[in-house]
Amino acid sequence: MCILSGCALKSPQEGSYGYDRKFFKDHGIETVELVSRDGKSRVLIAPGWQGRVMTSTTGGLKGSSYGWINHKYIDSGEVSWQFNSYGGEERFWIGPEGGPNSFYFAPGVNQVYANWVVPKVIDTEAFDTDFSSAENVCFSRHVRLKNASGREFAIGIRRFVSLEDPSAVLGIPVPSSVRALAYSSSNSITNEGSSAWDRETGMPSVWLLGTLNPTPTTTVFIPYDESVEGTVVKDDYFGKVPSDRLVVRNGVVYFRIDGEYRAKIGLPQGSARDLCGSYDSAGGILNILKYTVPEGPCDYVNGQWGEQENPYGGDVINSYNDGPTETGTVMGPFYEIETSSPGAALEPGKTLTHVQYTLHFEGAEDDLDQIARAVFGVSLKTVKSVFGE
Repeated sequence: MCILSGCALKSPQEGSYGYDRKFFKDHGIETVELVSRDGKSRVLIAPGWQGRVMTSTTGGLKGSSYGWINHKYIDSGEVSWQFNSYGGEERFWIGPEGGPNSFYFAPGVNQVYANWVVPKVIDTEAFDTDFSSAENVCFSRHVRLKNASGREFAIGIRRFVSLEDPSAVLGIPVPSSVRALAYSSSNSITNEGSSAWDRETGMPSVWLLGTLNPTPTTTVFIPYDESVEGTVVKDDYFGKVPSDRLVVRNGVVYFRIDGEYRAKIGLPQGSARDLCGSYDSAGGILNILKYTVPEGPCDYVNGQWGEQENPYGGDVINSYNDGPTETGTVMGPFYEIETSSPGAALEPGKTLTHVQYTLHFEGAEDDLDQIARAVFGVSLKTVKSVFGE
């Protein structure tokens, strides 16, 4: 027992999981925590923000905090009518964002930023917690949303988040020297209305977005199907991405992540596989996403704003690197990896489910390289050398 005044407990170090867990507690924000038996793997979830995974770690309370959290905005106590940038490494949204079937623009308005509004149910409102345990938690919500064509959708949402065994998810052994974490989220939408969802009415999709911390030594790498005919990667969301930031080579798309240049890429159906990686060589952190991609042709909703030639020519996976906008402001900086389900062509009472696995590995490069080679068929030396590191 410590009785000396000089023995006060040290505050958790900024950038650690313990720091972020304490941050939410100090701000009175309810969290649910999934914890492995050894206490090392931890996932911090906010029920009040739609069961959003805010951050996670492989190293217990002192370990690295992997999710990007907007501490400054949360500190301010501000609540925006348009969008609240809380951050978090995996959050549930509903697509599409733009076009005639958008859920983010009112009917008849120009699809520009001033008119863009994130529905409150996926921004500031809570999901119900159906049950929770040390290793999993389930949330649900029943909502009604109108799209930009004025059609109303009654949607049942179910979100189940669970700790997983990294080796079992990837089907490979993980070196014992590597700290590892895996969790899954199973996200379902059900047609609770009286009429079918189809190409004419518009079809909601499950859209998962994760915000992580950029560094000068981080690269996103996404494998693609080399047999695809047509577009491999869409790279003109905010103007064409320059070649010193985007390289397409030997079945892999490489995207430079430093939080200093605003750019977004996407892989469409046919090109996209079910995997994505990112590697911070200086930090010794390898991140992997594995997600469901149905076989055969599907309609992926197009999220671009404004007029669309094809509302169902959207992307399966996207990545975004934050950076200064035209006004010089920066939202984060952060980077995003996003995955989507196809549009839900559902009869009343039917359900679509999109599953994503998020895995984090921290350790020496040679050990992490074993994982990258086994999963992606590419070495981490190749990944980090693409942009001259």
